[in-house]
Amino acid sequence: MTPAAPSVQRQQTAPGRAAPPPGARGGRGRRRRPRLPSRLRRIGLPYLLLIPALLLELLVHLVPMVIGVLMSFKEITQFYIRDFTAAPWAGLENFSLAVDVNQPVGESLLRSFVTTCQFTVLSVGLCWLIGAAAAILLQENFRGRGLLRTIFLVPYALPVYAAVITWAFMFQRDNGLINHVIHGQLGLTDSPPFWLIGDNSFVALLVVSVWKGWPFAFLIIMAGLQNIPRELYEAAAIDGAGVWQQIRRITLPSLRPVNQVLVLVLFLWTFNDFNTPFVLFGEAAPEAADLISIHIYQSSFVTWNFGTGSAMSVLLLLFLLLVTAVYLALTSRGRKPADV
Repeated sequence: MTPAAPSVQRQQTAPGRAAPPPGARGGRGRRRRPRLPSRLRRIGLPYLLLIPALLLELLVHLVPMVIGVLMSFKEITQFYIRDFTAAPWAGLENFSLAVDVNQPVGESLLRSFVTTCQFTVLSVGLCWLIGAAAAILLQENFRGRGLLRTIFLVPYALPVYAAVITWAFMFQRDNGLINHVIHGQLGLTDSPPFWLIGDNSFVALLVVSVWKGWPFAFLIIMAGLQNIPRELYEAAAIDGAGVWQQIRRITLPSLRPVNQVLVLVLFLWTFNDFNTPFVLFGEAAPEAADLISIHIYQSSFVTWNFGTGSAMSVLLLLFLLLVTAVYLALTSRGRKPADV
């Protein structure tokens, strides 16, 4: 009788299923996790690429802002331009001088602030109104729509200085195109009016600002209209809704998120606009068009009182931050929370 052969355990595999690798626990292989340095490289690479942009942002915006805030607490005049750190400490004296409406400095700043508020409200309102009307009209398909869209975006694409200098020539009293049309051709005035001085300077500045800003509103609203389904308008038309009812019931509510951001951006750009009045009027803007940006420039670089000018800039920054916070708080109340 021959001894029984020792039993040998063999791995049984199901048909069509590969055998597990040797050394696997429980017959199943585990996926090896990537090493920690490789995971850090993969996750941290996007942030690493953002470091140059963040450094430039700090260099261009944050550092001058901190220096400006520091200068607002010092009595900096033309005698301390070379080394403003050696200027005497003024504390809150520059701020009290800027907000004291009983003094000439505070009175002129308040008048410039009121003028800027009026100018901003009119400019933003007209930019939004013209841009929304143009965007809604160009939603329908017709011949030449692409050409009109291109023409409407020309003021936004032109460099600011080239456009404003052209308007400055057009507003000239004796040989400007504006007076040539309204006085020489149409005869609407007894004599050619002055546009770059006096009370008419506010109108001239408003015209240039609206001409330069409404294409941006047109572009943003036109992009927002692309997200509104056409089926809503077709269903409303079947139910008997007219054009104005469709705009009021469908277009404007659907554009609410876009308009919230658009109005805020236009407000900040217009309230801080320095290039337009500076190129149009020069260093000495008329009193009717004395925006707060050009007023702060005159207080700093014309009268050489950099401490007071820096204090005005800080007050302007605080005002814009306050308005932005209030605006965002008010506009976010009506938003419905997203479903989880």
